[in-house]
Amino acid sequence: MANNRIPDGPGQSQRQLRVGELLRRRLSEILSRAEIHDPDLNRMVITVGEVRVSPDLRIATAYVVPLGGKGQDEMFELLHKHRGELRHLLSKGLKIKHTPQLHFRLDDTFDQLDEHRRLFSQDAVRRDLDK
Repeated sequence: MANNRIPDGPGQSQRQLRVGELLRRRLSEILSRAEIHDPDLNRMVITVGEVRVSPDLRIATAYVVPLGGKGQDEMFELLHKHRGELRHLLSKGLKIKHTPQLHFRLDDTFDQLDEHRRLFSQDAVRRDLDK
């Protein structure tokens, strides 16, 4: 049985990175243009920060966050409910052999960035960096 774990960062091949970026752009377009037939999902502003693809290109994990970070539970519920329609719309907009299954996870990049800023603003850290 194949390992479906999607590697982080530099372990991904150029092909995985390229397909992930194509999926991210197309998924962002679908969500921003309100192409899904659900008014609740279409009212939400969702940022797709990154899409990571498994080595066999069969599974794609989209890292998403709602505007303002509020309504995460509702967002995930709606995305999960409509992932078949999202996959169908992705297949129409891309020229790839197989459209991957979609999984969604919270994009915590902005939280990590805030934490790094907080750490770098501490006097002890700033003092060490200035040496």
